[in-house]
Parts: sequence; structure tokens; C-alpha cells
Amino acid sequence: MTRRRPRLHLDPDLVVRARALADAASGPVVDLARTRTTVSVERAVLRAAGLAGADADGIPWVNHLVDAVRRQVGLEQGIAVPVWDALARAEAPDLTVLAQKAAVDAAGFTLPTGAARDHALVGARAAAARGVAGIDAARAEREALVRRIGDPPQRPWIYLIVATGDIYEDIPQAQAAARAGADVIAVIRSTGQSLLDYVPEGATREGFAGTYATAENFRLMRAALDEVSHEVGRYVRLTNYASGLCMPEIATLAGLQRLDMMLNDSMYGILFRDINPVRTFVDQRFSRQVHARAGIIINTGEDNYLTTADAVDAAHTVTVSQLLNETFAHEAGLPDHLLGLGHAFEIDPEVPQSFRLELAHALLARTLFPDAPLKWMPPTRHMTGDVFKGYLLDGFFNLVGSLTDQDILLVGMMTEAVVTPWLSDRDLALQNVRYVQRAAGNLAEDFVPAPDGLIATRAQHVLGEAVDLLQTIVDSEGGLLSAIAHGTFGGMKRPADGGRGLDGVVVRDEQYVNPVSEILEGVGA
Repeated sequence: MTRRRPRLHLDPDLVVRARALADAASGPVVDLARTRTTVSVERAVLRAAGLAGADADGIPWVNHLVDAVRRQVGLEQGIAVPVWDALARAEAPDLTVLAQKAAVDAAGFTLPTGAARDHALVGARAAAARGVAGIDAARAEREALVRRIGDPPQRPWIYLIVATGDIYEDIPQAQAAARAGADVIAVIRSTGQSLLDYVPEGATREGFAGTYATAENFRLMRAALDEVSHEVGRYVRLTNYASGLCMPEIATLAGLQRLDMMLNDSMYGILFRDINPVRTFVDQRFSRQVHARAGIIINTGEDNYLTTADAVDAAHTVTVSQLLNETFAHEAGLPDHLLGLGHAFEIDPEVPQSFRLELAHALLARTLFPDAPLKWMPPTRHMTGDVFKGYLLDGFFNLVGSLTDQDILLVGMMTEAVVTPWLSDRDLALQNVRYVQRAAGNLAEDFVPAPDGLIATRAQHVLGEAVDLLQTIVDSEGGLLSAIAHGTFGGMKRPADGGRGLDGVVVRDEQYVNPVSEILEGVGA
């Protein structure tokens, strides 16, 4: 039976104008991303082609190979031509040996022309095609498992975080959470991994407030969740983070290892990790192309804005970011059913009518993006040592999820931001979610706000403020990059020429080739 979404009657002209302005604001950034590459994009090409492993110090071979090519001939034409030309000239028998030789400056690279260039491109495109075929196979396997095992019977899907730092401790906790009702397991990343300009290798056991995102950790957790999926009779999804300085590489590894969701916001790394804006926009475009091909649902990060800015005053910046994330996603080929836009329950509970305001904001997102699997985030900023009050706030949050037909609901913890939650805290939190879902049922069918009531008028007001802000961004010199530099989102000021990773951005020349992007964009198809 088709679910009936709750809706607000928003001004349709204002909605059309909002999307047109978002397109206009994002256009210059898309043009910038199309004309640049980064060291991580080029390393992702090598990962798709099958290059894995690291040296004795843990530095991946993809890093060594990209760095050597950049030193010798630059990356303006991409990694593909010089690397596969070197293989054609018998510098090494395969990618791994070539990278090992490059690490000790024992391999030579050139930018061939004519027949030699054409020959190199044949080899590069064949290797890229094999990599994308691996991503396609993982997607087909997911779809087959969902058909055989089944999806969770209810929405929203219950999303729960595991974060011990040790992948071998994460696995039994994740399986226990699935048995207790979790539909999505998020393995939160080790603190600071987003600032590493390399992806660690192998299974890891010493993360900090999280577990490192690696290909082997992805493989181990996916296998464990497949096992428990058969046991509980529903396909349990796996989430990680495609963000930071290695966003394209982690997206590629996620596609190959059949992850199902990835945190992938267009501005999170800029605002909250001080990663260069240009680096981020170039990397996120490639990563979203991979996610689109892999059938991975992205989760955007608008909830983070409300941890540093007031959730009432800054509500319209969340809507603006959602509209921009939608525009960037569509341009990269990501359809609505994979666009898990984020928003959060973060209004100070002491604010009069706070619950109705939260309803207004959640329903605004639901109405603007009816086909997107929205991810609804629990209260964090105003949680305190009063666990009883926190448990009640989480219950209100869960109720909004039912009232507004959210798709992905992150389980709130009553000890959030106070202590690292105990397993018993998680069990109580899951009981809270299950109670509300059982008691409220599909309450969204019956929830129709009064057209002139506080919820409807507040939502319309926030949308109007969002349109005004988008118009300001479009009209301003420097556009979106300038708005980010002036602290428009989350109060964080991040100039386009600052932040980490700018030295890894390269302007493409006319002969630039990325054989993976060619396939993802359908070039020549």
C-alpha cells in the first residue's frame, strides 16, 4: 500500500523560486568542480582499478603512485594516462609493483602523445570498467538480498551508532543492535580521520571515539550484518562516512564493499573540519557520482548547523543547505530516492511552543522533499545530566518522526553528550522508539495542520527566509563561496583560499582524462 505523506500547503511559486535560486547559487561551484581534480579523486581512480595495500609505514600505494606522478609530470591530465603508459612501457608488470617502484623513485612517467597516448587510454579505461563492474555487482547483490530477505516492515528505519574503536568489538555490538531492532548500523569514524590525507589499510583495533574507515573494516562489518540479516529476517543496512580529505576514495571503497548509506554532505567538511571549500566541492561531486552508481543513500549533515547556531533563528539555513545538497546531488546523477537529507530536533526545550516549531521544521522538509529518504536527528545540544528529561525529549523527537513520516530515525540517547552511552542506555533508547512506533502507528495519515495555524505559518516563514538568503547569495559577489567565507552556515567562516587540502587541488588542462568519471557520467555510452 502506498504511504500517504503528510504535507503543508506551501506557496508553490515560492517553492519554484527556491529551487531556481539554489540552481543559480550552485552553478558556479559546479563549474569549478568540473574544471578541477584533486589528489584524492586521482587516488580513487587507482583504487577502482584495483590498487590496494600500503608500505611498511602504512602509507597506501595509491598515495605513493599519485605523488610520484605529480612530481614528475603533474596531475593536470589526470593519473590515468601517465600510469597506464608506464605499464605499457614495461616500467612494471602491474599497478602494485609500479607503485612500489614509484615510492623509491625507481619509476619514470611521461605524458605520451599520439598512438602511445591512445594505447594508454585503452588500458586505463579497461581497468576503470572492471572497477565500476565491481560496484555494479555489489549493488546487484544488495538488491537480490533485499528481495530475498526483505526490508524492515516499518518506516522510519531505526538508525543506531556503534563506535568502540575496535572493529572486532564493533561487530558483536552491531549484531546485538540489529537483534534489538536496529535497521541501520552506523560505524562512526575515528576522531580526526577526516583530516588524514590517506585511507588506513586493513582491519583496525585502536580508533578514538570511533573505528577507522578502511576497506577491510567495511568488508568485515558488511559480512557480519549479512549474517544477522538472515537471522532477523530483514536486510540490515550499513553506514559509514564519505567525507574529509579522502572522500572520493572512501566512496569508491564503499561502493566496492556494498555499504548502503554514507554520510556525504556538500559543506560539512568545510564548516566543521576546516577543509578547503574548493577541495570539498570537487571531491563531493565525484563521490556522489560513485554513490549514484552504487545505489548508496547519502546522509547530509544539516543537523550539525544547529549545534553551533540557534535552531530557531538559523532554521532557514538548514533549508537552504538542503536545497543546495539536492541541486549538487542531481547534477552528479544522484536521484531523489538516494538523497537522505538531514535535519534535527535541536530547539531549546525552554522556548515556548518548541514542540510545534520542531513539527513545523520537520514537516517543511517532508513537504519540500517528498521523495527523499529524510534522516531525522535527535536532540543533542540541549541534553543534560537529567536523563529523565533527556528520555522525554527523545520520546518527543520520536513522536515527530511518526507525525511527519520521516524515513531514517537516529536513535537518541538519554546520556548524549554526558557520558559514552552504556549498552543498557541503548536498550532503553530502542524501547522508546519501539513504544512510539507501536503506539502512534501511521499517525502521519491523520496529521493535517491548520492552514493558518502556527505550524503552517512558521514553515512558510522559514521557507521565505530561505528564499531571501538564496537571493542574497546569488546577488553577492563571490556567491556561495563568499557566503561560506562570511559564516552564513553554522556560524563558521571558511574562506575559499584557506583550510586543509587546498594544495591537493589541481586545475585540469584540455587533455584531462578520468576513465572512472567517463563511465559514471556516461561519456561515449
